[in-house]
Amino acid sequence: MKAIVLGMGQQGKAVIHDLEQSKIISRIFAADIFESNTSLDQANDYLNKMGYSKTRTIRLDILKEKDLAGKFLSLDVNVVICMLPIELALIAARSAIDTGIPFVSSNYTYDLKGLDDLAKEKGVIILPEMGLDPGIDLVMGRLAIDELDVVHGLYSYGGGVPAPECADTSPIKYKISWIFDRVLAVYVREGRLIKNGRLHIVPGNEIFREENIHEIEFPDIGAVEAYPNGDSERYVKIFGLGKELVEMGRFALRWPGHSRFWRTMVDLGLLEDNTIKINNADISPRDFLAKWLTPRLQFGKTERDLALLRVEAWGLKKGKKVKITYDLLDYRDLETGLFAMNRTVGFTSSIGALMILEGKINQPGVLSPVKHVPPLEFIEEIKKRGMEIVYKIVELD
Repeated sequence: MKAIVLGMGQQGKAVIHDLEQSKIISRIFAADIFESNTSLDQANDYLNKMGYSKTRTIRLDILKEKDLAGKFLSLDVNVVICMLPIELALIAARSAIDTGIPFVSSNYTYDLKGLDDLAKEKGVIILPEMGLDPGIDLVMGRLAIDELDVVHGLYSYGGGVPAPECADTSPIKYKISWIFDRVLAVYVREGRLIKNGRLHIVPGNEIFREENIHEIEFPDIGAVEAYPNGDSERYVKIFGLGKELVEMGRFALRWPGHSRFWRTMVDLGLLEDNTIKINNADISPRDFLAKWLTPRLQFGKTERDLALLRVEAWGLKKGKKVKITYDLLDYRDLETGLFAMNRTVGFTSSIGALMILEGKINQPGVLSPVKHVPPLEFIEEIKKRGMEIVYKIVELD
């Protein structure tokens, strides 16, 4: 079996690493723009350093490729795994459908949903949201609510932070394990929650306000703070939740104090993307902030990040009020250099692709991890890759 991985950034490298370990994969194409011979040489040097024997690099610019579907066919690939932004993922997904090749991505579904009818007509699997959150959290959510007879609430928490031993080496207890400009962009994204059975919208410039923040505790880790993260309302229907649902939310996690700092930055307008002219150059406050802080918030070679995930579902089980909790923790692997955020996103996409190739996911259309990924088997695959998952069920008063 052959796979093409679109994008050789940190998440793409994690996908490649995982596919290299699979017995059913014989060839992996690592596709990226590689704008210079130097960048191509660096990519090849990385593959050689890692000892990868199945992977070879290819130059591919999706926006300039006149026949992307033809490219997929010429490489004779069996699955396309996309680690690119959603606008490029749409282009790649359409080409995958044209060729009848399954497509996996860590992106939110959003506009990909518009390809559902065409994918079904062509008999092609399109599997987005195969990352940390969305991704692992959705599978955990499925397992949790399946234990309940009646669901009253579902909360999902996810985040990437410096591991406790190196958190204080950053003045804001945060370091970059994700594209920082995207991090700053979602720091002003509205949150959509269900509170008291009704839709509750938190404006993007208010997600860090004190009334929207709460803390949760992880054993052996301590307290972390949670703030609204995107749209939980859309998952009510996906999970098949009914009128008994009272609370639902998606939250991001950071070390305490993070929200207070960024609330100030938001109030000062430093996350706005409206450009101003400085020395004949148009630049936005957010662009400046991303470029200025990126080199100052890097992990050292021996420093680890920590990926945290929690899913809580509560309601009735056999007439009793209970709460079910799934926790996931993962740390940077210093041997491979892959951050926990790379592993939890990239490995998840790889697992989805391998499940498709093995026939364990076989329904055509634009699918969801909630409904179409075998949950128990997926969790076992996650554990095999060294991620810690803890399950707990408690009775509520």
